[in-house]
Amino acid sequence: MSGLIPDSFIEELLARSDVVELIERRVPLKRVGSEFQACCPFHDEKTPSFTVSPKKQFYHCFGCGAHGSVIGFLMQYEGLEFLDAVEELARAAGLEVPTSGQQKQRPDTGLYEMLERCSKFYVEQLKKHPAAIEYLKQRGLSGEVSHDFSIGYAPSGWDALIKQLGTDDRKQEQLKQIGMLSEGKSGSYDKFRDRIMFPIHDRRGRVIAFGGRALSDDGPKYMNSPETALYHKSRELYGLYLARQRTSRLDTIIVVEGYMDVVALAQFGFKNVVATSGTATTTQQVEILFRAADTVVFCFDGDKAGRKAAWRALEATLPKLREGLQASFLFLPDGEDPDSMVRKHGTEVFAQQIERASPLSEFFFDHFTAATDLASLDDRARLVQQAQPYIETVPEGVFRDMLTAKLESLAQHRLQRKQAITSTAAVGMDGGGKPVQKRTPMRTAMAHLIQNPSLVGKLDNTDEFIGPGNDDLHGVEIFRELVDFCAQRPNITTAQLVELWHEHPALTHLQKLAVWHLHGEEESQAQEFIDAVNRIRLSWVEILLSRVTMSMAMKDTEEREKYLALQQRQQALKEQLKGQQD
Repeated sequence: MSGLIPDSFIEELLARSDVVELIERRVPLKRVGSEFQACCPFHDEKTPSFTVSPKKQFYHCFGCGAHGSVIGFLMQYEGLEFLDAVEELARAAGLEVPTSGQQKQRPDTGLYEMLERCSKFYVEQLKKHPAAIEYLKQRGLSGEVSHDFSIGYAPSGWDALIKQLGTDDRKQEQLKQIGMLSEGKSGSYDKFRDRIMFPIHDRRGRVIAFGGRALSDDGPKYMNSPETALYHKSRELYGLYLARQRTSRLDTIIVVEGYMDVVALAQFGFKNVVATSGTATTTQQVEILFRAADTVVFCFDGDKAGRKAAWRALEATLPKLREGLQASFLFLPDGEDPDSMVRKHGTEVFAQQIERASPLSEFFFDHFTAATDLASLDDRARLVQQAQPYIETVPEGVFRDMLTAKLESLAQHRLQRKQAITSTAAVGMDGGGKPVQKRTPMRTAMAHLIQNPSLVGKLDNTDEFIGPGNDDLHGVEIFRELVDFCAQRPNITTAQLVELWHEHPALTHLQKLAVWHLHGEEESQAQEFIDAVNRIRLSWVEILLSRVTMSMAMKDTEEREKYLALQQRQQALKEQLKGQQD
């Protein structure tokens, strides 16, 4: 969980939100039996593999693996942060989002209103200053695109914004909190002066900061808002909100370095362009990019500084390259930027350049081999030493395996690969062609309980799974914790359960079990659950029996009685399971 919102509220919010209704407003669904299906909105497919379950209040794609609750869908489909998704659902449900009394409060909504007023003020000032309009015309920007991006102008005076919006102490304090004022010896003054102003929006379309381009030589060429309670540079991307407004899911998203590049490319029909806010690309920004599109193209200058920025972007991207996601890099000729290139060579040429961008793997190995003599044993060893740690940051899967194979080929050496230690070993394939987990009794029991928590009512006792056998029966502590959780909330849905276990170390494992395909009707599934639990009990009894030898039992009456009771329990469980099979 976020740490800000009580679990009880999340549980209530999910109870009041219908996953089918929310998704159907965005994706056409077709009823198939007790569930709904559609072509997945998160990847291209011709045959529907995206399912939505009213009972579980959960969605799952058997093609790309996307799954979650209504909160997860809004985050993935709309590109929202967790708290923003919760607030949007709360408004629709007529609820007010509470916060934990011990946690920092959410920012005052009045700050958003003040930023919006600042933006409108700058737009109005642009209309009154011909020199600023002339500058935009010289840069080739149309009135239409300037309007779309709410481009404005900050007057050259020291207190134009203060006089307009900071008319009392409270409002001046708000302007300070949102980074619109600076402090000098004689008091506060406007931070942005004589600049073309580019408002920066969050993923809900609210203005949270500004970037300003100087019209004179007074001060830096570009200036950004400082970090505030609303604005964190490492998590924001200029232009993303407008790009997502045009289409909910982008095939490709282009990352450039400047605000003007974003606006100019939009004017020429490239509506899928964003820019970082004057910082190196961060892993948080990459994660947001991949929520918006499966393919990200980083577009940088071809000089030393541009390649350095590209490498930083690559470092941030590697840990986020899960299956189905791609990144590539386009380096522009010396003296060119996206703005100048599209104007000089046209949209078709620029589009071709984007299509021909170097795949991440090519840029990655070019970086290491540029100064490497592959005929030299020492150079090849150094290549492995430098490149392998980066490859190990890539999530396990086909792409990581291919990077490793390429490095082995270049080094002419078979690398020792780290064996993943996991309790979710894959065997076979599911209906979507994805690896599935081995169906042990423990996983089977947990899968049924996660997908139908009311099954907890069929259990008479799990206190028996307490004691020294925990170390030998893998997963039993999580199972007991899951049983206790469901016993307190027998009417909880799968979606609620997964969200409330959001910070549990076993979450990833439970999410996989939440989308297991369970065969049969409700009655047969309940029996499979009971059988799986009885097999867990049998394993538990056998573990305890192995710890009590007959010789020990004969020496102590209490131990002997315990041993005989365990034998009787073992025999009863075997007969019960055998009877069910017959």
